[in-house]
Amino acid sequence: MNIKSANELVNEALKEIKTISAEEALENFENEKINLIDIRDIRELEKDGRVENSHHIPRGMLEFWMDPNSPYFKQGKLDQNKEIVLFCAGGLRSALAAKSLKEMGFEKVSHIDGGFGAIRQSKFKIV
Repeated sequence: MNIKSANELVNEALKEIKTISAEEALENFENEKINLIDIRDIRELEKDGRVENSHHIPRGMLEFWMDPNSPYFKQGKLDQNKEIVLFCAGGLRSALAAKSLKEMGFEKVSHIDGGFGAIRQSKFKIV
């Protein structure tokens, strides 16, 4: 049996998805051009803070909350016309999540290089 490593999966995802910097995300966020989605676990948000006015969708529920046919779909939570920008703590989970959303059919999807670590170094407001 040949099992792919998590790193292999992330590297494959990075070849297929759009990666943006925290600064680019901030500019688009301030101009209300994106849905900024934090996919970290709730315990990470409680411990490290969160980006003011970002959406929180736990990684484990992302596909279900984004699927209009799922009982977990969050109607009206996101602006479907805006790009979906995902982030996690360091950028690995969000790369996999962005690939998953692309596979679902979402076209305007990206993730933030360096995740929340990079966001903290930028001018995003952390609450």
